Amino acid sequence: MPLLFGTAKFNEQEHLTIGGCDTVVLAEKYGTPLFVYDVAHVRERARGFKQTFNSLGVKNKVIYASKAFCCLAMYKLLEEEELGCDVVSGGELYTAIKGGMSPENIEFHGNNKTKEELSYAVDQNVGMIIIDNFYEIDLLSTILKEKGKQQKVMFRITPGVDAETHEYILTGQVDSKFGFDVMSGQATDALEKILADENLLLKGAHCHIGSQIFSAEGFLAAVEKMLLILNDWKKTFGYTVDILNMGGGFGVQYTEADDPLEPEAFVKAIVNGVKDQCELLDYAFPEIWIEPGRSIIAEAGTTIYSIGSQKVIPDVRHYVSVDGGMGDNIRPALYDAVYDGFLANRISTEATQESRIVGKYCESGDVLIKNIELPPMNPEDLFAMTSTGAYGYSMANNYNRNLKPAVVFVENGQDKLAVRRETFEDLIALDCE
Repeated sequence: MPLLFGTAKFNEQEHLTIGGCDTVVLAEKYGTPLFVYDVAHVRERARGFKQTFNSLGVKNKVIYASKAFCCLAMYKLLEEEELGCDVVSGGELYTAIKGGMSPENIEFHGNNKTKEELSYAVDQNVGMIIIDNFYEIDLLSTILKEKGKQQKVMFRITPGVDAETHEYILTGQVDSKFGFDVMSGQATDALEKILADENLLLKGAHCHIGSQIFSAEGFLAAVEKMLLILNDWKKTFGYTVDILNMGGGFGVQYTEADDPLEPEAFVKAIVNGVKDQCELLDYAFPEIWIEPGRSIIAEAGTTIYSIGSQKVIPDVRHYVSVDGGMGDNIRPALYDAVYDGFLANRISTEATQESRIVGKYCESGDVLIKNIELPPMNPEDLFAMTSTGAYGYSMANNYNRNLKPAVVFVENGQDKLAVRRETFEDLIALDCE
């Protein structure tokens, strides 16, 4: 049997169902490619994080990383589940607010926030701004002085921890575009500067070591380093953080070869690590924040494609083309990400053959799955690619002027369009003759 997540299963017609909805029917109704999100799975993941914190008696905040996937319906769901969110652009902030997110539960990240974005965030009374560099300290301070306001902030530091992940999504090491470096003394200089500014209300420190991390070791190393740094600042400046934000990056399962920890295990490891270090250093136990994105949404998403042309090169390769590709999932081309998939409209007992799933874009690198064992397929068969909920639609593009797919949310047998499919008119809406 294929790898299934959440509520996914096959019905009596041998059709893949998600959230009680037949994906064959969904494909007929909304077209393909189609992102299908299992809302019950999202709720389960979100509650798992919060319930684990609460069971440990720890004051906490679970903040969804919008970059993984966001739209109005997603923010509405987050608000229902009492999660916060982080944003990294004016566009994400605008969408979050329009989607009903409470400004107090929004934190604003980013290594190059513009004056316009920071002004917008201050005007909207965003709960927390994560300061990333010295330029931003001065820029935000100037904005606040002009508006006669104060702003809660944390500042991001790079503790010098390398996680076991791809270099493109590695962020906690010394050589990173994000945050204040500890080893060079930048983080300490930033602390002094922020503490001296009456417009900036410093609430704590933030770190993020990377993404798609499978073990707790990197987080425990980061916790140890962070507490040592914080303890030094306590001794030197008499400053103790109210909040320690350990970021996100918790790994998910894309294929059977992946074996990540359950989200709850990461939470327990972080909490216990912080407790141990605080007891060892006699440091006041802080509120703990985390920023899961992929680990909440990735496995909840499935992309449904229609099979098109096929090309067989004897003794070389069997190419199977689908009606999407790198325009709706650039991750395989960008960092060699590996996915799994299977036929969604029928269960076949025929002998499998090794195939390569490719897209329709005019690039040889438009490959979704390099090698996969699949039964013989026919045009118009439906192919389900799993764990596409994170960084699929959010990184979608119009290369070759292809249309971005629709997104549908499914739960308890009900389907709801979350993002409509683009039209040709949408493609030229911003063009000027």
